[in-house]
Amino acid sequence: MKFFFISVCFLFVSVAFAQLKPAEYNDGAQLLSGFAINSPKPLINQPGILILPAWMGIDDHAKDSATRLANLGYYTFVADIYGIDKRPKNSAEAGKNATYYKNNIADYQRRIQLALDQLIKQGANPDEIVVMGYCFGGTGAIEAARVNMKVKGIVSFHGGLGRDENRTIDFIKPKVLILHGADDFFTTENEIRSFQNEMRSGKADWQMIYYANAVHSFTDKNAGNDNSKGVAYNEKADKRSWNAMLDFLKEVL
Repeated sequence: MKFFFISVCFLFVSVAFAQLKPAEYNDGAQLLSGFAINSPKPLINQPGILILPAWMGIDDHAKDSATRLANLGYYTFVADIYGIDKRPKNSAEAGKNATYYKNNIADYQRRIQLALDQLIKQGANPDEIVVMGYCFGGTGAIEAARVNMKVKGIVSFHGGLGRDENRTIDFIKPKVLILHGADDFFTTENEIRSFQNEMRSGKADWQMIYYANAVHSFTDKNAGNDNSKGVAYNEKADKRSWNAMLDFLKEVL
């Protein structure tokens, strides 16, 4: 009886929490390695969340978000945008990598789609998917909406809003949630106005929520607390934006 009790307890612990598992895939000759997480108790319609990391690539923040969402019943996948041998070692390398994909947007879109394919192979319902991202990843989430990837919605946490003004604006099918620091001076007023006009022109179902006293990277606990530097963690904005996303997920999935 004692052995049976211990076995049952061990089984409960082993299935009660989502586990991160590396998942390798390819873009041509480039090896990519993301993280897949199957929910221990998936929701009945098996929805999936694709997570696009910030400019340093796969980090603890992205993996923590994936784990939290998996424990709520979502299939989750953390995308590798740069490649397993091209992970930046510092901010200079991260800036170079991110700038490349911003300037070569088709390559960024392709890497996002490849990660989306992995999420579906993992078991997520292809008709019930949301893409979310932080900073550079938030920019990627917006790109998923701009090209109408087959997703229900996108969530951008302090992501860049800019786009090449020469690009045509198509009808935007995914629902859009933008979570933005009210004091984020890296995003200009012109970029905000242009983005909002883009959403209107694309007939998008969109929301943009501003958070007081929040600058860039307000969800990143490693961003420090000095707003004057332009990047800083804001606990209140972090919690409020996370809850706003959960409400959005319940609405669209």
